[in-house]
Amino acid sequence: MHFKLINVGFGNTVPAERVVAIVGNDSLPVKRAITEAREKQMLIDATQGRKTRAVIFTDSSHLVLSALQPETIANRFDPPGEPIGESND
Repeated sequence: MHFKLINVGFGNTVPAERVVAIVGNDSLPVKRAITEAREKQMLIDATQGRKTRAVIFTDSSHLVLSALQPETIANRFDPPGEPIGESND
């Protein structure tokens, strides 16, 4: 079985198939979701002490914090110049 891993910064990766959404952390509902995930021990901090810029929601209800911009992470799913849906297997 082959998994595509997405780099979320500082050598940390997330399986692409598990990602539901990538959002910025500037809204109150997202900040609430972070607090709730921390309380439930479902929060993964991949910022390495840097400022959180993106929050990745997964299908397992885990939240992953990243120091990268949401756009940067999203671009790693489909690199520029590569047609969508085409893979290099």
